Amino acid sequence: MTSIPLNSSAALDVSVVMAVYNGMRFIGPQLQSLLADLRPDDEVVVVDDASTDETPSFIASIGDARVRYCRNERNLGVRRSFEKAIGLARHPIICLCDQDDVWVRGKRQAVVTTFENDPGCVLVIHDAQVIDAQDAVTSTSFMQTRGGFNPGIGSNLLRNKYLGCAMSFRARLRSVILPIPATVPMHDMWIGLLAKATGSVAYLPSPYLLYRRHGGNVSPGSRAPLWTMLKWRWQLAFNLLYRLATASRTQN
Repeated sequence: MTSIPLNSSAALDVSVVMAVYNGMRFIGPQLQSLLADLRPDDEVVVVDDASTDETPSFIASIGDARVRYCRNERNLGVRRSFEKAIGLARHPIICLCDQDDVWVRGKRQAVVTTFENDPGCVLVIHDAQVIDAQDAVTSTSFMQTRGGFNPGIGSNLLRNKYLGCAMSFRARLRSVILPIPATVPMHDMWIGLLAKATGSVAYLPSPYLLYRRHGGNVSPGSRAPLWTMLKWRWQLAFNLLYRLATASRTQN
């Protein structure tokens, strides 16, 4: 197994990274919820994927120095926008965040404490409640809808449990996960499986997120055709093996 070198850090400040596109419908409550939970030295990196609505002016109006805004000149897509945001993060802990969810108070402390207690842990993931566009809870546990969380590579190649907006990882993992291959369909699954292959993954059963499903999400709410899923899994497995082999040669 390729391992990520352990680094000690006196202060585990947090970078929340968010890719946004025409997010005015829900981005206000999301930014309000996460900024209320973050500390003064944390940051929120927002990469705007060439929005055509009022998202840019709304973010500019927030007036919080912790928010760093970067706008793509043209639409790059969610994978490349998240890749860019991850690369811009300045702090040792990176939390993935979507524009339409709600961050639950206490998440930051729970995630950071987990990393502090286990230096070998490279990724923390937690459960989430599922809500609709009107904030009504449609499921009290996202992970239960996936048969429970299992960090294993084989299990997730069959059915992904790595929910990106519930994931946080150490910034040093970037040396393995970036760049994200163009043929990898889901950045969250890519990050989760590489974390599992290079270190340990911690799961928190508490729902530190209200995960919104409203029909306009970037990720599909229904399953893709079987052939498409098989193709995605093959591409993902191939890229995982290639990246791990490349990382191993680099370390040796």
